[in-house]
Amino acid sequence: MLEVKNLVKTYGQIKAVDNLSFTVKPGKIFGLLGPNGAGKTTTIRTILNIIKPNSGEVLLNQKPVTQELFNSIGYLPEERGLYKKSKVIDVISYLAKLKGMNSNSIKSESDKWLKKLEIPQYRERKVEELSKGNQQKIQFITAVIHNPEMLILDEPFSGFDPINQQLIKDVILDLLDNGKIIILSTHQMDTAEKLCNEILLINEGKEVLSGSLSEIKQKFGGNHVKFAFDGEVKFLDEMNEVLSFELYSNEAEVHLRDEVKPEAFLRKIIDRVTIKQFSVIEPTLNKIFIDSIKNKN
Repeated sequence: MLEVKNLVKTYGQIKAVDNLSFTVKPGKIFGLLGPNGAGKTTTIRTILNIIKPNSGEVLLNQKPVTQELFNSIGYLPEERGLYKKSKVIDVISYLAKLKGMNSNSIKSESDKWLKKLEIPQYRERKVEELSKGNQQKIQFITAVIHNPEMLILDEPFSGFDPINQQLIKDVILDLLDNGKIIILSTHQMDTAEKLCNEILLINEGKEVLSGSLSEIKQKFGGNHVKFAFDGEVKFLDEMNEVLSFELYSNEAEVHLRDEVKPEAFLRKIIDRVTIKQFSVIEPTLNKIFIDSIKNKN
């Protein structure tokens, strides 16, 4: 289990991480979420002891994260850090050795992971000859090859097409079944919603909200409807029943006032626009994210 207690990291007068506390349990994916510049990467690097916190405590299985624990952690940074002029297998082998693996294990695990990620044909190719997505696969392999107890993934789906995004998602879920501690840092709310059990949303280094995804959705549930339409829906701006709305091409997601019944709202708009589909929905994590950040500003 990872425990982060009252973590603070400052740069001059700027608090990049402002008194954050959270716990990540094995067998669950913990989402560290926030807009660009929110402090996610700084939080991760402070947890990993790459940069020193001003105050606070980080414990992995009740022990501080020091050099002796580094080999039990896998880290996929947002920035790419591969040696582009080197062969794929040489890069994997070198980084695996730094994690304490022996030559036999490196060979067998490299073969396994290259096959699993569907790129065994690139084993002897130089990294710079690979596409951005395949380079990301190599970096993912270097984060997991040593079978870490805790895995921290910072924007792991960057550069992937939808097919490879699904491949990596399946691999992450397999790792979860093996009882790993997994932290997923991203600003892609749709991905976080599908994968994360618990989340911490931060902005400007501070906690905005935290908890299990199901509990957060119940808390922010409100009174939401979604409908597909033909025509114009500019009239939503003028309706007292509507608190806010989001438009997506020919679909609208509408947050109604608590006292407004969805069926009454439907009756009111049905003569003003062609309704193709109508449903009552729970708010998406993306909607919760946007509303929470706006309310804090």
